[in-house]
Amino acid sequence: MEILFFLIFIFGIIALFIFVKIWGYLYPFLFWGGINVATTKEKIEKMVQLLEIKPGQTIVDLGAGEGKLMIALANAGAVVYGYEINPFLVAKAKKNIKKAGLEGKIFIFCKNLWNQNLKKFDAVAIYPMGHMMKKLEKKFEKELKPGTKVVSNYFTFPNWRPIIVESNVYLYIKK
Repeated sequence: MEILFFLIFIFGIIALFIFVKIWGYLYPFLFWGGINVATTKEKIEKMVQLLEIKPGQTIVDLGAGEGKLMIALANAGAVVYGYEINPFLVAKAKKNIKKAGLEGKIFIFCKNLWNQNLKKFDAVAIYPMGHMMKKLEKKFEKELKPGTKVVSNYFTFPNWRPIIVESNVYLYIKK
């Protein structure tokens, strides 16, 4: 009987470990999102460069992850908002933002990006998954004001044409 309880306990620990490991990958898909894939330093620099940020511009990072891109955008002079659905990544981003001393310039929220209205932003930064691009394009058509810049790392919209393409980073301007 003791062996049975021991085996159930071990099985429970293994099942919990597996659940925690895959939850970070499954959680975003439950909300029509993507998994967290770290952006390289070079891609972050390219995204910031292509946006040609002017001091005080308001930029949103959709799927903000650990906040690395938000920090680079804020260091370039932007006021940055981020939406990230994974609470563990939001906690990590808050630590990174505090460590960078940018708490008044970056605001990150644990929210579903699909439920946020984006009309107040001057620019949008994204590193989504390919399956999200069609839906993002529709959302941007509806919500972004004309002239809003959108920079995408790696993935392209089905109907929009990029203004600039460099190193698989795409800059779009909403018409």
